[in-house]
Amino acid sequence: MKKMTPRTSQRQTRQRQIILEELRRSREHPTAAELHKVVRKRLPRISLGTVYRNLELLASAGRIRKLPLSGETMRYDGDLDSHYHIRCVECGKIDDVEIPALDIDSAVLDSPDGYEILGHRLEFIGVCDSCRARGRV
Repeated sequence: MKKMTPRTSQRQTRQRQIILEELRRSREHPTAAELHKVVRKRLPRISLGTVYRNLELLASAGRIRKLPLSGETMRYDGDLDSHYHIRCVECGKIDDVEIPALDIDSAVLDSPDGYEILGHRLEFIGVCDSCRARGRV
């Protein structure tokens, strides 16, 4: 699997470093608000706005991934290895899918209507164990 590499360098503030550390530690694919709650344990005075700004900076620098999954609240992923996600349609939980990522070489694909293929996104949907246990489906 390919690993994305950062596109730009940026000053690494303490706040940004802690946000990045906590996001990479998480397997939950948190929203900015969820990550804010975790980061506040280490930086009690950090604002939600600061977390949002830093997440945007980290994403634009290619150090984290934004997960715009099916119209849900934006979630973030600190794992830059190519991988897929599955989203519970009941509670919105997101997990990684442990299958090899497709290795699509844009040079061998016919580009429809003159598109330059930059990548692909594949999202699986289902119902998580917790929701099934609660009888939601």
